[in-house]
Amino acid sequence: MQGNMMDVQLTIPTILERVRTQYAGREVVSLLVAGRDDQGQPVAHKHRTTYGEVADRARRLAAALQGLNLNLGDRVATLCVNSFRHLEAYLGVPSAGLVLHTVNIRLHPEQVAWILNHAEDRVLIIENVFAAMIPAIRAACPLIERIFVMGPLPQAIPGVDDYDALVMGHEPLERYPQLDENAPAAMCYTSGTTGNPKGVVYTHRSTVLHSLASAPKDALGVGEADTVLAIVPMFHVNAWGLPYTCAMYGAKQVFAGVFSDGPSLARLLEEEQVTITAGVPTIWMGLLAELDRARAAQAPYDLSRLQSVISGGSASPESMIRAFQERHGLRMLQAWGMTETHPLGTASAVPVGVDPVSDEGYALRAKQGRTVPLIDIGLLSDDGTLLPHDGQTLGRLIIRGPWVASSYFKGEGQANFFTLDDGQLWFDTGDIVTIDERGFMHIQDRAKDLIKSGGEWISSVELENAIMAHPAVAQCAVIAMDDPKWDERPLAVVVPRPNQSVTHEELIEFITPRFARWWLPDATVFTDHLPIGATGKFLKRELRDEYRQYKSSGWPQRPARSDT
Repeated sequence: MQGNMMDVQLTIPTILERVRTQYAGREVVSLLVAGRDDQGQPVAHKHRTTYGEVADRARRLAAALQGLNLNLGDRVATLCVNSFRHLEAYLGVPSAGLVLHTVNIRLHPEQVAWILNHAEDRVLIIENVFAAMIPAIRAACPLIERIFVMGPLPQAIPGVDDYDALVMGHEPLERYPQLDENAPAAMCYTSGTTGNPKGVVYTHRSTVLHSLASAPKDALGVGEADTVLAIVPMFHVNAWGLPYTCAMYGAKQVFAGVFSDGPSLARLLEEEQVTITAGVPTIWMGLLAELDRARAAQAPYDLSRLQSVISGGSASPESMIRAFQERHGLRMLQAWGMTETHPLGTASAVPVGVDPVSDEGYALRAKQGRTVPLIDIGLLSDDGTLLPHDGQTLGRLIIRGPWVASSYFKGEGQANFFTLDDGQLWFDTGDIVTIDERGFMHIQDRAKDLIKSGGEWISSVELENAIMAHPAVAQCAVIAMDDPKWDERPLAVVVPRPNQSVTHEELIEFITPRFARWWLPDATVFTDHLPIGATGKFLKRELRDEYRQYKSSGWPQRPARSDT
C-alpha cells in the first residue's frame, strides 16, 4: 500500500507568494543611515514599507538577476545590514534559483575576501555604508563580476551599479524556475574561531521546515499579530531564520540597521510596539543598562507590548534573566543553535507545572531548553559511548534533524559528521552539555573552553554566569591559565560596571556558596573591555593568548600591569 498525498516541493517562492497574496498590507520598518552628526555618528531615518512592496521588489530582483547570465546555483553575496532591502534579497535571490550568501560584515577585510573567493561568489550586493571596501574587494576577488550598492552613494563609483535601479529597471518575475526542494537556497560561513570558516549550504526544504518549526508558541512564538525586531544580524545564520519565519506567518518586521545601542533599541521597541525581539547577550546588556537608567530617572520606556526577549549566541546568565523580569517585567527566552543547525535547535520554554518566576523556573530558563520538533540530540563520551540524560553527566552534544548540515561546503571538516550504530548521521557540535530527564539541555562549555584542573573539568560558563550576578560586574570571561601543579587553573577577566569597583576576594566570597573550592578562580584581572567577535561573543582565544602565562600573583618576571 502507498500513501496518496501530493508531493509539493518546499521552496522559498512559496513563502514569497504567501507574503504577496496574504500579508501584503503588513508593515516592514527599517532604520536607515541618513547622514552623520557633528561627532561623525550615524543619524537614523525611519523607512516604512509593506510586505506587498517588498514582494514586488523581490520578484523584480529575481528577474533582474536572471538577466545577468547567471546559472542555477550561482552565489550572490550580500554585505548588508538588517533592512527591507536585505529582506528583498532573502526572498528574491533564492526565488531566482540562485544562492543567497550572507557575509559577516564584522570580519577582517582579508577574511571577507577569503570567504567571497571560497564561496565563488559572482555577484556582490553591498550596503552603501560599506562602499569604501569595494576597491579592496575588487582587487582580491576576481570571480565577482558585478557589484550593486544598496542605498544612495555620495558619488558614483565606476563599474558599480545602483541596487534600486537594478530592481526597478525590471518587471516582476512572472514564473519561478522549477526548483527542487533540495536545491541550495542560502549559505553562511561559521565564525572560524578554530581555523578558516566553513561554509554551510541551506536548502529550500530546510529553510521552509525551519520556518515552520520556529514559529510555534513553545519555540519562538511568532504569529501574524506579532511585531518582531530581529537585532541578530541578517548575516548571522540568516538572523536565526526570523526574516523567513516572520514572512511565512505574516508578522510585522522591524530592522534596526546599524543602530544597536541600548537607547536606540529601547526607543525602537517602544515606538513600534514590538512584541518579540532577538539578539545576543552583549546586546541585552546594553539594553538592560538603558532600561535601568531610564527607570532611575523616573522616565521608563513603555515596553508593555514586549512579550519575549530571545537570547542566543552564548549563554545568558540567570542574573540577567532575573533582572529583565524583576526590574522591568520582561520575559527572556533562551534559544540555542549553530550555523550548522540553520540555527534553531532548542528553546527554553518552561514546562507545565513550573512557575516561570520561581527559583526552579529561573534555573530552567537559564538552560538552553528542549529541542523543537524534528530535532534529536544526544550525549557522547570521548570514546564514542552514548551517555545518560540525567542532568549530571557531561558529554559532547550531538544533533541531527532535517535542517542540520550533513557536510560542509566543498567537503571540508568531515570529522564533525559521523554515523552511530543506529545507522543515522549525526553532527558533533563541540559543546559540552548535560541533558536532564525532561530533555532540558544545559551548555556547560565549548570543548575548547573547558578548564582541566588536576584531571577534573571546570565549566567556564558556570563561573562566568555566577560572577556576572555580582552587582558591580558588567562583563566576565573565565579562561584557563597555566599552572605547574594542576595543569590549568581558572582566571576571571572582569569588566566592572561604570563608577563601581570590586576586588578578587569579594568576587570569590560572592560565588563560593555555589561551587567547590577547587572550581574557584585563582585570580581576577580587571579591564575596561573584553574583545568581542563578529557574532557578538567574547573572543576567549584572544584572552587565552594574552593571559595564558598569567599567575595568581601576577605576571611572572614582567613589570606590573595597570589592569591587575
